[in-house]
Amino acid sequence: MPDLQEQIQRLLDPILRSLDLTLWDLELRKQGPQWLLRIYIDRETDGVTLGDCEAVSRDLGTVLDVEDIMPHSYTLEVSSPGLDRSLTQPEHYRKCRGSLVKIKTYQPINGGKIFRGKLSGLEDLVVVLEQDSGETLRIPLDNVSKASLEVVL
Repeated sequence: MPDLQEQIQRLLDPILRSLDLTLWDLELRKQGPQWLLRIYIDRETDGVTLGDCEAVSRDLGTVLDVEDIMPHSYTLEVSSPGLDRSLTQPEHYRKCRGSLVKIKTYQPINGGKIFRGKLSGLEDLVVVLEQDSGETLRIPLDNVSKASLEVVL
């Protein structure tokens, strides 16, 4: 699947550049009997609009039909990653430095598996998290099962 995802991303990149958008994440997975291609788009300055999602969906759908690289039928979804966006790539941790995050780990650290705090950054594939207690926690990226921004109201 990674090769197919790379092909999709190569087709998607010029579409996003033309609309002043960036790719936040790309998922291709089987969901029941169907395949789902989910694209999360972002914009550095303003937010993503419904029109942006529609344009990317229309343009990418057309290019995928013409290039015929999908070996099976699929559903295409394009959306914003949202305020509580998942952090799935090392660059996400770099972009979200200073934000409040929630991190779940595969293996316990100091007896816990869920941590919240301010993201200080990513150093050598280790997430640096400032907890409310003032303690700095270092979590190896390969121990992170899920990470997302925390929405503060």
